[in-house]
Amino acid sequence: MEYRPLGRTGVMVSSLCLGVMNFGGVTSPEDSIAMIDRALDAGINFIDTANVYNAGNSETVLGKALKANGKRDSIVLATKVNGAMGDGLNDRGISRYHVIKACEDSLRRLQTDHIDLYQLHRPSLTIPQDETLRALDDLVRAGKVRYIGSSTFPAWMVMEGLATSERHNLARFISEQPPYNLLDRRIENELVPLCQKYGIAILPWSPLAGGILAGRYSANGTGTHFPEGSRAQRSGAMFQDRVTERGLDVAQQISALGQTRGLTASQFALLWCKDQPGITAPILGPRTMEHLNDALGVADKKLDAEDRKVLDTLVHPGTAVADFHNSNEWMKARVH
Repeated sequence: MEYRPLGRTGVMVSSLCLGVMNFGGVTSPEDSIAMIDRALDAGINFIDTANVYNAGNSETVLGKALKANGKRDSIVLATKVNGAMGDGLNDRGISRYHVIKACEDSLRRLQTDHIDLYQLHRPSLTIPQDETLRALDDLVRAGKVRYIGSSTFPAWMVMEGLATSERHNLARFISEQPPYNLLDRRIENELVPLCQKYGIAILPWSPLAGGILAGRYSANGTGTHFPEGSRAQRSGAMFQDRVTERGLDVAQQISALGQTRGLTASQFALLWCKDQPGITAPILGPRTMEHLNDALGVADKKLDAEDRKVLDTLVHPGTAVADFHNSNEWMKARVH
């Protein structure tokens, strides 16, 4: 397993991050705990979740696993805040009110006294960043949070956050977690250069495009018929809109190219994401032990420079053939 600096912090994290969004939901608690132990045994020391995943069950299962195996202090533990955690008007968002309460709730579910990386799950287009950053800074000063990060922010808001932190001497974003895969490469235009310049770790979510790049969908997988148990079948319209004919065509070509290199389609796509410039650690989203073991197969591999050129011909740098920003209020462009 390769280890890389988490931004400019000096903390070293594995080049693959275990995302536990499915755990405590479609993945049973028992299977989830077994997969967490398997990942740690394989050298992964970086785990990402969010309070909203499975209504808090993901954090709860992760907390139980780390309590049982005694490895809490051996990992970098990341979670996120923003999504609705109740029916109240203030049970969501990134106001000071909700951020402080949500952090306490996450600490309780995770059975820990601190969160290593606390991330804003989405930006707010109405709450000034100084309100949120002051709340996060207070959590850092209280020792309940070690570092802070953002997720799915536009580049200009990451930069605004950095400037706000510098102006008011507040804790600073050390990471950004954007959607990034071979089907949607738009972060390469502005976000990646920004993060490289200012020492911000990039932690891509959906590196396999929700299973599209793993060959989960057939060439006629667009429309209303999707494989049973697939992300599109389970998640509804938002993900279904990401399944495009052009994306499926790219996925088929990646599968063929991977076979000639002794890799599965998902391994080839993940390897590309892991070794792209500026990337710290793509976030795996396994649902089964088979998915996890497949991903671990690239832990000790490096992407060949010639392969990068070949894959650039499938989807040109900075462009997209599927829309993985369609969950964002700020993204106006759409890909069809």
